[in-house]
Amino acid sequence: MMWTALLLLGLAVLLLCARRTRRRNEPPLDKGVIPWLGHALEFGKDAAKFLTRMKQKHGDIFTVRAAGQYITVLLDSNCYDAVLSDVVLLDQTGYAQVLMKRIFSLNLPNHNPESEKKRAEMHFQGSALTQLCSSMQNNLQHLVTPSEMGLKVSEWKKDGLFRLCYSLLFKTGYITVFGAEKNNSAVLAEIYEEFRRFDKILPKLARTTENKEEKKIASSAREKLWKWLTPSRLERLERQSWLGNYVQQLQDEGVDAETQRRAMLLQLWVTQGNAGPTAFWVLGYLLTHPEALRAVREEIQGGKHLCPEEKPKNTPVFDSVLSETLRLTAAALITREVKQDKKICLSNGQEYQLRRGDRLCVFPFISPQMDPQIHQQPEMFQFDRFLNAHGTEKKDFFKDGVKVKYPSMPWGTKDNLCPGRQFAISAIKELVFTILTRFDLELYDKNAKLPLVDPSRYGFGILQPAGDLDIRYRIRS
Repeated sequence: MMWTALLLLGLAVLLLCARRTRRRNEPPLDKGVIPWLGHALEFGKDAAKFLTRMKQKHGDIFTVRAAGQYITVLLDSNCYDAVLSDVVLLDQTGYAQVLMKRIFSLNLPNHNPESEKKRAEMHFQGSALTQLCSSMQNNLQHLVTPSEMGLKVSEWKKDGLFRLCYSLLFKTGYITVFGAEKNNSAVLAEIYEEFRRFDKILPKLARTTENKEEKKIASSAREKLWKWLTPSRLERLERQSWLGNYVQQLQDEGVDAETQRRAMLLQLWVTQGNAGPTAFWVLGYLLTHPEALRAVREEIQGGKHLCPEEKPKNTPVFDSVLSETLRLTAAALITREVKQDKKICLSNGQEYQLRRGDRLCVFPFISPQMDPQIHQQPEMFQFDRFLNAHGTEKKDFFKDGVKVKYPSMPWGTKDNLCPGRQFAISAIKELVFTILTRFDLELYDKNAKLPLVDPSRYGFGILQPAGDLDIRYRIRS
């Protein structure tokens, strides 16, 4: 009897889900062929491929069903700012709470992304940013000494480029932001390895598709990282620093010690999860595009006469390389929960109705970054795509003869920009320039190509490769 009742209840739920129809002025509705599940499997397997197919079928706005949830996807980049500016009817806290629980086993009921972003901005600009960048540079220079890297003069060392970039920038960022383990290479290496074990499974944790073994690995990695990230263990956690201010805020809200260290893991991933992969793609594209590498090397060589303060400001070629790399690899999904029925207007004037209880997703990777009407051959790396003919930054891009607001959006939308973007850019640039000036670096296989992206990472910031790129390097004599 019990099983019969459960079966009938399940069928009733499926029938209820299947009843949804498109209302007047709502976006095109695509429920998929599988009741309740809808497009969940295809969406999770490769979001970019799936949403590109939906865009070709339905246009710049459509609603899909995925695991019982209806998700409206907006791909008109000229209206992102206007639509997302409504932080009342389009809420970002609810889904953030769901992800914090799934990924970090963290519950912060008073979490407010807007106020947290404003506090972070105070610590990532002006003199605070200058001090942070100076500390980062010193820490990186320490980590690339021959003794730290296990290098002998004139000896070639084989490595994976992704492992090299991610480990160096993670360790640099950990010492700089968390103020710990600078003089303990073994512990720092162990923290990085546990972080990588956790990071590899993160997309599955977010989608709750991890298997039993992966759940055990994630749980073990979290426990070890929590131990290292207990605020009382972190050195130099000054109250006036961004992290010290964050801990103080948690304490003022009455957050217990266990939750505080879990929140530290969230901040570790937020601050250290993207710079390393970005540096990998930058160097990977340079190594596999000799003309681009030659142009960047010439720019570095030509800037040696400049004073240290001026060098970071006079790199238009590198800045174009970085912008092009981010265009190809920055793939975060911006998600909001629709709290009330709401009307939105696309850039062509067409109005659509969003339904209460649905989610709204914006995916800048597809539009504007991979839009062939904005960027010719968008899947190709062109190091000078963001340069004018006379070598200055190119800012004007057009679609159907109309200037687009943004040719690329790696740092988010106007009202939701990453507060640490300048620090991240400085760290990436410092690593790339350090490697290109202090080391001889080359592909281990001269004919090697960049590995494909791991499609499960779409939606989670900077993409990661499905494999590594073998390189070899030595100290430049």
